[in-house]
Amino acid sequence: MSEAQRHIVTVDERTAGERLDRALAAALPTLTRSRVKALIESRRVALAEPSDQSGRTVEEPSRKVKTGERFIVDIPAPEPAEPEPQALPLDILFEDDDLLVLDKPAGLVVHPAPGNPDRTLVNALLAHCGDSLSGIGGVRRPGIVHRLDKDTSGVMVVAKNDATHHALSKLFAAHDLTRIYQALVWGAPRARAGTIDAPIARHPVDRKRMAVRQTTGKRAVTEYWLEKRFGPPLAPIASLMRARLHTGRTHQVRVHLAHIGCPVVGDPVYGRRRNSAGPLSLKSFGRQALHAAVLEFRHPRSGREMTFATELPYDMARLVVELNSVK
Repeated sequence: MSEAQRHIVTVDERTAGERLDRALAAALPTLTRSRVKALIESRRVALAEPSDQSGRTVEEPSRKVKTGERFIVDIPAPEPAEPEPQALPLDILFEDDDLLVLDKPAGLVVHPAPGNPDRTLVNALLAHCGDSLSGIGGVRRPGIVHRLDKDTSGVMVVAKNDATHHALSKLFAAHDLTRIYQALVWGAPRARAGTIDAPIARHPVDRKRMAVRQTTGKRAVTEYWLEKRFGPPLAPIASLMRARLHTGRTHQVRVHLAHIGCPVVGDPVYGRRRNSAGPLSLKSFGRQALHAAVLEFRHPRSGREMTFATELPYDMARLVVELNSVK
């Protein structure tokens, strides 16, 4: 299969009531069930509707299918089996035989994906570490234990061997580590500090977004505190906040801060400008103003507690300076 392909699958009585991934795998024998599941989760399967030729995206592999339903399955052209090493600059904070800690710049994608086939963090790590990363954590994501969005900067840890990858993955799964973000947000929270305990799930209409969903969401907890308000005391234009993750849901900080009325400045998905005051640089900030400032964890081999803290990147720090002059 050398080119992108599209298949239309109509559910008949034989597969009615089956899981979507199982039904599609039965109809498309050249694809394994795991491959079909990956296609569904990567938003490449849609439920065809008479009024919409492109269909409505379906993302639940376990969804039960019904007789007569038609599904559009888009199979992308295959990408290279393995990412190529590319010598890109890395701001390395610590490195030993087991792991590497770095300060990821905004704009750098973590691993290859559709639309970003190369010049990712993985490409840079392969060039830096050589063959030692091969296959750790998966061919397309070697060494990657957790990720930051493309436009989020900050501290990341990367595993350099299987034992470390497994140990770090357990730490992240159990939330047995500390992750603290800094964010420039619109307005200011009512309380100077607090905890947001609000479950998060996929948005019911816009499937590219996450949302607070009280009945269907998975538990999500974010502790926050205010560092500084900018602008009039009674009507702040913006604030600098810190947020500590106690769980690790997709887009958690961005969703939770928007939920309390303080969306992240520059966030194209969850951020909406609340007023027209403030410097132009605030209104036109080119990315979500979010920085993974602190990462603390226990080294899997030595057991030593390790703490890494980084300053705000230049663009956010410059915006803070400008906001300090707002009266």
